[in-house]
Amino acid sequence: MSHWERQRKREFYYQEAKKAGYRSRAAFKLIQIQRKFNVFKKGNIVLDLGAAPGGWTQVAYNFVSPIGKVYAVDLEYLEPIEGVLAIKGDITDPKLKKRLRRLIGKPVDVIISDMSPKITGNWSTDHARQIYLSELAFKLCLEDFLVWGGKFVCKLFQGDLFEQFVENLKKVFQFVYLYKPKASRKSSAEIYAIAKGFTKGPTRKENNNNNSD
Repeated sequence: MSHWERQRKREFYYQEAKKAGYRSRAAFKLIQIQRKFNVFKKGNIVLDLGAAPGGWTQVAYNFVSPIGKVYAVDLEYLEPIEGVLAIKGDITDPKLKKRLRRLIGKPVDVIISDMSPKITGNWSTDHARQIYLSELAFKLCLEDFLVWGGKFVCKLFQGDLFEQFVENLKKVFQFVYLYKPKASRKSSAEIYAIAKGFTKGPTRKENNNNNSD
């Protein structure tokens, strides 16, 4: 694919996002993931990490509304989205985690993360930082934020740490798929992990019992 063709592709999704009212062209990546893997269902509760500017948040809410809920977390302020509860904070902060547990009240059905580091141009550094962010998102799954049988979607950069991360997912999810949406640039090393059938989370019944203590 020539530089002109790559540029045209980027502009296509950018223009389509503007037409559809999405805040970023990345919205189409999640739409394509949903079409292939059926991540969301009506009524699901979703936790969106690294949500700003909100493209993924909008898509997730469209798929789970009107009775589902989306909780969107980011270090940056997220402009309000109807039907979405936005929380500004750091997911490594214990106080934020405690607040999330109180707000949500039960484990979520889906955790999604399109978090990406500030690119330095040093591939080794960028790859390590990206995997670190994905590990933070994965850690929330293991800390009982994700329900038993739940789903997890995260962005990864391919590199030395990639395979071990995927293997760790396979230890606690029944199915793990790797997928590069058409909306991603072909030259990009990003790929998405779609993990389904979480085997370590609490059931909703267990969680309700815990909340009643």
